[in-house]
Amino acid sequence: MTHENTTPHTVESIRRALWENDAEPKGPSRNHRAEELVALAETTGDRQLLLDALLDLISSYQFSSESGRTLVPFSRLLRMWDENPEDFSGPALHRLHWRFKWIIYSLTGNPDIPLDAVRRWLPDMERHYRIAGYSLRPVRAAEFYLAQHIGDDALAARLLAEWRAADRDGMSDCLACELNDQGEWHAARADDERAIATWAPVLNGEQSCAEQPHHILALSLVPLLRLGRVEEARRNHLRGYRLARGNGSLVPAIARHIEFCALTGNEARGLEILAEHAAYLDNDGEPLSRLQILSAAALLLRRLVELGHADRPVPLPGGTTVTTERLLARTQEAADGLARRFDARNGTDRVGTWVAARIAGTPFTDRLPLGVRGARLAAGSPARPQSAPEPAPAAVEAGSEDLTAQLAEARRLTLAQHPDARAAWRTVAGTAERTGTALDASARADVTYHAAIDALDDPDTAIALFRRAAEQFEAAGDPGEGAAGRARAAYTMAVSGRMEEGLAELDALCGQLRTLHADGRATARQLTGALLSAARVRLVMIQAAPDPAAAAEALTDELRAALGLAEQYRTEDQRMLSRIADTSCLLGGLLAGRGDAPQAAELFGRAVELYHEAAVPWFAAEAEARLAELSLSLGRPQQAEQAARAALDHGAELLEPVGRAHLHLIVAEALAATGQDDNEVADHALEATHWADEVAGSEGLGAWAQLVLGGALLRLRRFDEAASVLESALPDLAEHHHERQVVQARWWLGECLDALGAPRQAGEHFLLAADIAKGWDGQRDHAVLAHLAGDALNGAGLNEQAAAAYARAEELWRALGRPHNAARAVRAQAWLALRDAGRGLPVARDLMATAEQLLTEAVAEPADDDSHAMLRAELAGTYRQTGELLVRGCDSEPGDEDDDGTARRAYEDALDCAEKAIAVFASLGETARHDRTGAQLMAAWLEAHLGRGSAAGTRARAVLDDYGDDDGSGTDDSSGTDETAKRRRAEVRALLDYLA
Repeated sequence: MTHENTTPHTVESIRRALWENDAEPKGPSRNHRAEELVALAETTGDRQLLLDALLDLISSYQFSSESGRTLVPFSRLLRMWDENPEDFSGPALHRLHWRFKWIIYSLTGNPDIPLDAVRRWLPDMERHYRIAGYSLRPVRAAEFYLAQHIGDDALAARLLAEWRAADRDGMSDCLACELNDQGEWHAARADDERAIATWAPVLNGEQSCAEQPHHILALSLVPLLRLGRVEEARRNHLRGYRLARGNGSLVPAIARHIEFCALTGNEARGLEILAEHAAYLDNDGEPLSRLQILSAAALLLRRLVELGHADRPVPLPGGTTVTTERLLARTQEAADGLARRFDARNGTDRVGTWVAARIAGTPFTDRLPLGVRGARLAAGSPARPQSAPEPAPAAVEAGSEDLTAQLAEARRLTLAQHPDARAAWRTVAGTAERTGTALDASARADVTYHAAIDALDDPDTAIALFRRAAEQFEAAGDPGEGAAGRARAAYTMAVSGRMEEGLAELDALCGQLRTLHADGRATARQLTGALLSAARVRLVMIQAAPDPAAAAEALTDELRAALGLAEQYRTEDQRMLSRIADTSCLLGGLLAGRGDAPQAAELFGRAVELYHEAAVPWFAAEAEARLAELSLSLGRPQQAEQAARAALDHGAELLEPVGRAHLHLIVAEALAATGQDDNEVADHALEATHWADEVAGSEGLGAWAQLVLGGALLRLRRFDEAASVLESALPDLAEHHHERQVVQARWWLGECLDALGAPRQAGEHFLLAADIAKGWDGQRDHAVLAHLAGDALNGAGLNEQAAAAYARAEELWRALGRPHNAARAVRAQAWLALRDAGRGLPVARDLMATAEQLLTEAVAEPADDDSHAMLRAELAGTYRQTGELLVRGCDSEPGDEDDDGTARRAYEDALDCAEKAIAVFASLGETARHDRTGAQLMAAWLEAHLGRGSAAGTRARAVLDDYGDDDGSGTDDSSGTDETAKRRRAEVRALLDYLA
């Protein structure tokens, strides 16, 4: 930021520059400008200006990462006060004493300031506070801070009690900041329940300030984790990091968010946060804050090295990078060195002990899903263990060398099609080898066949093993199983890249198996297995066929024939039920791809039934997953939810992470579609984001899950969490999804930001979404977003931008034939015009007339009763708002400096508008009762201001009669419990009191 100015600097120009700099973002640039302004103020000889410049410089330093530099300007201010106390007016004297507190904390946080020097400031602070007549509460707080910092716990406990007992006055810190330090004391003693209870007023939103709840949200993270309240910790991380991110005065809070990530299996996100704030690792402006981020960074980097990421590059300021291991060494050394400096100054080991304990921290959980996507950690992290379904009670105990029993168990599991069959055959092979026992030919073939399955990651090895197994089966007198083994080899060849060669071999083997089956030397299971393998290969090759549609039709016929064959022999073998189910799944997938979702869903549903009938529920999981997906697309959310939950149950840990993510997402979407508990929607969507984050290339799935999660959190009114999730989702939504999802995310994000008191940012997101939606065929979303943008920008005080957004919305609503919405947009423009000195009341009144005309014309058009009633209600509302606008546009009231009668005429016109509103609301009957009585009271007040007290009282009492008087003098009914009725009665009494 540059401030070039060749004109002479005057007191007025410097004071104006002070005001302008105060509005700049906190940070080094603002600090530098504040230093320049102090130097310029000195040249004027104006002591009051210099005093203000120094106070502003201290404020600028304090709310940045350079708070340690406040001592010099503060010492100068104290000298100025001692020399010329009359220069310090009431506000300046208050600001001086307020900054006294900052100095104590800054001195404590700098190890280069001797402890005796820090202590000498405390009596000086107490003396100044006594002279000025302030409570000593802030003095005791400062003394407590120093005592707990150096480890004098007994003194700190006594000072804490004295601090709490002292009176609060205008010099006391806000309650939120006091609770911050008091709760931190309890947390440091691992009294976590008491710490959380102390912070509760801030965490619950009852107390806040410029830096709260930012700090307390961060402080609460580790205590909540220690208490096992991980969901609260997750929420506070999402809420708090949004508030602290990029703020130099909140470095300790940022450090605690890095620590939280390191302790919850979110090292990748922690690394992103660290990289964004890496400049603070070398910032000496506030040593204690620097120690916070150094120690948190060392913990995170230590975890990353332990997880196998020592060589991972970490970006640093200036475009450089350094490996995790090297940065760990640097941060550990810097943290240890800085801690030693504090301990040497303090004469205790309190700081060094705390730093060592933090860096040595161990995770509370392997992974806590956050709902925000972080950069994935590449290979190096320990793989997630996979487990199979529980086998049926085993006949052989682990470690047994009874080969006969092991063989029986392996064959039992094979017949049951249990996933543990492979492990059982490995056990057989190992025992046979250790004991030197020769296996029979059939057993040798089974061992080889299952070894081939184990080797599928190496296709060439697997193919060779399948072929050897085939030879062994044939030698054992089972040509059908031999041909089936060769078919498995051919299928492996096809899916590993040699598609045409593998398919040709499969077709030949299918012919061979047909012959064997006809001769009674192969089973239907072996034949249909080969037919399904060939069909799977053809399914992959359909799009490359000269005529894909014809190829798909032929494959459909082929699969229907295979299904018929399998049904014909369903009683041949207990495994035939699952073969029929396999065929149904393959056919269902083909039909789904051809657009026949209902028939596909029916086939998958049938497959699910068959898998369960065959007692192989682990195979049902994939069919249940496909059934869930199809049901959701067919608008059957209850069926989708049921199928997805079943898939999660039956698949257990056998499901791959992306499959689990997809199923949790289906449950979340199904629950949301049926309007069920959004807490459960959020839980499943959060699980979906977690599992999607485990897999490279699943950014699109993860972003969709975040969108669903953000919507659920919004509906739960957890706006800060929802905003964090939606902000995180936007980049991947834009890259992997249709623009409609981007619009939805920005729409919801705008609603969150508006609810969080950030209307300007909300308006920006609404406008960005509207700019996308303007290219769509239907323009309703465009109109709604433009209108929402107008509301948000209006709330931000950006009148010109708000007016443009409302005008855009008006044009769109007119084109859509929505006069009531168009009228609302016009009325909003009228109120903005009234605030605009260049346009004012005449333009505003013309706009209200436009809204009235829009609605009058719409009411005259034929419409159903509900639409007609809505339009009339909007017309009545327009009459009332016109009256309100006329009154607010007056510079005075009737009879009050109203020499030309302008105010009286405006009030009479407003009364006429109120009469029109009353008449229209009355025509709408009981549904518009509250609106009608509101207009009646407006008319009564106007009568009163026009000096017609009797008429005003008559109108007011009519409202009271309408609701019944609840003070015993009238008849009350159920409306007495209505809040609007209570308000109306109160308004009537206020008016009658005014008239009296």
